[in-house]
Amino acid sequence: MLLKILKSKLHRARVTDARLHYPGSIEIDENLMEKAGILPYEAVLVADLNNGNRLETYAVPAERGSRKIVILGAAAQLIEPKDIVIIMDFCHCTPEEAAGHKPKVVVLDEDNNIVKPE
Repeated sequence: MLLKILKSKLHRARVTDARLHYPGSIEIDENLMEKAGILPYEAVLVADLNNGNRLETYAVPAERGSRKIVILGAAAQLIEPKDIVIIMDFCHCTPEEAAGHKPKVVVLDEDNNIVKPE
């Protein structure tokens, strides 16, 4: 049996832009993706702290060092610029692997600077 558990998250990321007419995804600063261990095109769950919306999409790299978090496609109907979001990705582990697993948690400030990497 495999368990789905949290692999990593970007906590309190601020959305910098939203573009409705774009094939759906979320664009994330490549530095932030690397720090959290999120791979290009990996599935992510996005939770909006401003309105409670949650959606699943995939991550695409934004310009390294830009601190951009851009909501693309239909998700732009649910999440707006300046909203605070949590971006989570998950992995599947055996119960034995899960027992020793600790997710990476990267906490961001209001400008998407890293304030607490784990």
